[in-house]
Amino acid sequence: MLPHILILAAGSSSRMRGGDKLLEPVGGEPLLTRIARFALSTGVPVTVALPTDRPLRRAALDGLAVSQVVVPDAASGLSASLSAGLAALPAQTPVMLLLADLPEITSQDLTTMLHAWAQTPDLILRGAAADGTPGHPVCFPPWARDMLQHIRGDEGARAVLKDHAAQVRLVPLPHAHATTDLDTPEDWAAWRAARRD
Repeated sequence: MLPHILILAAGSSSRMRGGDKLLEPVGGEPLLTRIARFALSTGVPVTVALPTDRPLRRAALDGLAVSQVVVPDAASGLSASLSAGLAALPAQTPVMLLLADLPEITSQDLTTMLHAWAQTPDLILRGAAADGTPGHPVCFPPWARDMLQHIRGDEGARAVLKDHAAQVRLVPLPHAHATTDLDTPEDWAAWRAARRD
């Protein structure tokens, strides 16, 4: 079955002290716009899980052919985004979970993941940094969908990955594309300074 990409974009950006990391400019556009555009470039359907109180995130998706799902209880944790997003997808479809706050992920990375997954569709594939550190995105086969939808709290898919470690395969992506996650203004400033060097 054709995989779907579910972009998890309902987080609060609480450590940004009033800012929104998903709207930080990367390559001349908001990070969320960039991630959604790269996801669409793979040719598979894309759904974005959004909170109720961030109209600028919805605006960042204007003109992009993504489906949007509003997560009314986003503050209760990542599981709320998972549950709402997965419920909006066709039953039993494979799904790539893509965090919206990965500024180094590229369209080629997502294509690499999908191509690798096509070879082993019954396994869970997890993006990793070049040094082997596990990261994102993560591709889940249909058999994992029910487990993902019953997760509670802010753990995300961690429990499913742990419980089914034998079915997880890492897919190395360049450099730290799979693991760079910037949560504070200081993180963003340091990252931008390093990229100028």
